[in-house]
Amino acid sequence: MVDKTASNSQQRGVTMPLSEHEQRLLDEMERSLYRNDADFVATVGSQGSRPNYRMIVIGALLGVLGIAGIVAGVITHLVIIGVLGFLIMFGGVLLALRRSAAPEEQSQHSGKTFAKHASFMDRMNDRWDKRQDERGS
Repeated sequence: MVDKTASNSQQRGVTMPLSEHEQRLLDEMERSLYRNDADFVATVGSQGSRPNYRMIVIGALLGVLGIAGIVAGVITHLVIIGVLGFLIMFGGVLLALRRSAAPEEQSQHSGKTFAKHASFMDRMNDRWDKRQDERGS
């Protein structure tokens, strides 16, 4: 026969209080998770680079110009014009896909300058760390 009291208590979401040791371990694991998550986002994320819209527009225009060069090379039967068109198009695409590097100065500043340039998750992690420090002290 199946123990219905155990299954009923699991379905109702009955909670058990944690001991002090378990609570400390849980808090430590949570802090570690948030700290590691911030490191992961900083490592894998955009790494401070932002799209440079001017370069995207210039790259797209060069790509269109390169396609026009390829078409002109095919129409005139001049291989050199087609090759030049391809190179221009290829360079334009590379230029459009390149991301600009963020200046290193932003990460070295503190206070309001950093807060303006910090991502949402960075600001949330900073607020969380401050709360944890206040609670622990």
